[in-house]
Amino acid sequence: MTEEELKAWSADFESFHARFAHHFVRSEPREQSLKYLRGLMSTVCRKNSWQLAEVMGEHRPDSSQRLLYQAKWDEAGVRDELIAYVKEAFGSEEGIGVVDETGFVKKGSHSVGVKRQYTGTVGKVENCQIGVFLSYAVAEGQTLLDRRLYLPREWCENRERRQQAKVPDEVKFQTKPELAAAMLAHAWEQGVPMRWVTGDEVYGDSKALRETITAHEKLYVLAVSCHTLVWHSRWLAEEQRKTRVLVTVADVAMNLAAQQWQRFAVAEGEKGPRLYDWAALRVWENDKGHHPGSETWLLCRRSISDASELAYYFSNASADTTVQTLAAVAGQRYTIEQCIEEAKGETGLDEYEVRYWHSWHRHITLAMMAHAWLAVMRARAGKKSSTRSGRLDRTGSETFAGNRIALAVTLNPTAAGMVMLASQTAVRSTPQSLSPTFCISDGQTSLSYLRL
Repeated sequence: MTEEELKAWSADFESFHARFAHHFVRSEPREQSLKYLRGLMSTVCRKNSWQLAEVMGEHRPDSSQRLLYQAKWDEAGVRDELIAYVKEAFGSEEGIGVVDETGFVKKGSHSVGVKRQYTGTVGKVENCQIGVFLSYAVAEGQTLLDRRLYLPREWCENRERRQQAKVPDEVKFQTKPELAAAMLAHAWEQGVPMRWVTGDEVYGDSKALRETITAHEKLYVLAVSCHTLVWHSRWLAEEQRKTRVLVTVADVAMNLAAQQWQRFAVAEGEKGPRLYDWAALRVWENDKGHHPGSETWLLCRRSISDASELAYYFSNASADTTVQTLAAVAGQRYTIEQCIEEAKGETGLDEYEVRYWHSWHRHITLAMMAHAWLAVMRARAGKKSSTRSGRLDRTGSETFAGNRIALAVTLNPTAAGMVMLASQTAVRSTPQSLSPTFCISDGQTSLSYLRL
């Protein structure tokens, strides 16, 4: 990367931050937020308050703590400005919203919302906070769009704990699917173009969420649990007629004929294309009182190495939608996991030391800002080196990844910051991963890949 390119990217970062300036009441939090973002994008191994202060050339973390705890600024307004930025950079009518949650493991009992609960982050019940996130995925890239802290029911009902953690009175208990629905509705209110929504079983098992998406005239491909009941049309040989029977989605998949499965890849893994067997058929949801409800797509995915490893999805897409299109949307579910992993590894999403409700949302929002800017710059690097065929060339994105250290030093120009970065860089390497992106047009699905 040339000196001119670094200067251009540094100027772009300054311009990026400037669009958020009016959400900070005074100059001090405005300037501190700029330093904080630079620290979050640095290459230090850990991004706790003390190390961030060192990168920023400060002796103590008081300024950063004041930014998160006491300073007057509008974190919700910053979030909305971030949504507008992502919409401008990535907005596409074929955009996909992805919902998921992640855990933040904690040792104490005072951090807002903390309790012993299951988190996929460590794959077991752990003392942690749970954040529910919405990301946005398009052919050029993906980034986080919104966030909500899941507040367990026992926290909601404990007035003393609420007061200690400064939980606003208007915050009531909401399930994870309800939090996801609120974020989706807000994104649509903000004008984010989004044709599809996808997510795992936590969200797909919620009929209310599926109905909310349909009511907003959006499409979904949402995973559902294996025991989900559906009405399936079957041929009764003895009676020479068809009838509808109530069975689980797992039972439906088990009884599919060999010719109903198609083998293809919709994503690229570290060892090449991720091949699965896919099948899609029309079924009826199980309505209350065990009656056939609305007709829907049941998409089934089967591992080619272990036939017992299956996944199931519902979709409200039209009856003429191809299995390839449904599978392509389902395959984008992983992108939010990648965004969260990147944000934790690159912009300190999980390395906060705060206890209050507003402080959690402030840190998470700033970390999302940093991730979004990096995602947009990465996409621009890939677009600049794209080939005439329309496939994103890897070279530009690899160059971006290879110059992250130079960029970090450019964004943290203080002498102390450069010394800190140099010492940390000696023991830290930035992994690269191959990420599939997609394009769906007129029912046809194509894939392109870029190096992150």
